[in-house]
Amino acid sequence: MSTRSTRSTRSVWLLAVLFWLPGAHAQTPVLVQNEVNFLLGYIAGSGCEFFRNGTWYNSQKAHVHLRDKYKYLVEKDLADTTEHVIERAASASSFSGKPYQIKCSDGVAVPSQQWLREKLVQLRTQQ
Repeated sequence: MSTRSTRSTRSVWLLAVLFWLPGAHAQTPVLVQNEVNFLLGYIAGSGCEFFRNGTWYNSQKAHVHLRDKYKYLVEKDLADTTEHVIERAASASSFSGKPYQIKCSDGVAVPSQQWLREKLVQLRTQQ
């Protein structure tokens, strides 16, 4: 077998192996990881209530739920910006499609997307 033929065969095998390997996940940018972790921690320590699918949950349960949704987005390579994480994981129920709400000490319920975006802007202006 010629050298050229051997290289060609190796190339075909390499392409076949690469084609069948599971796709690699892109790394979520460090800035996004930091911002999302800040927001999740902020929720956990806020003492606010979180409305999801007809029930109010405490801030700790909200933190756990949103953290799990964030992990899912990371696994699916859908956490490329903090805004996307807010939109895709923290704005509405994946099950019912109903928007999430947050109610803090003032007793006024606001859409979680709005609340989180405001906290994100505050974080970014402080940095």
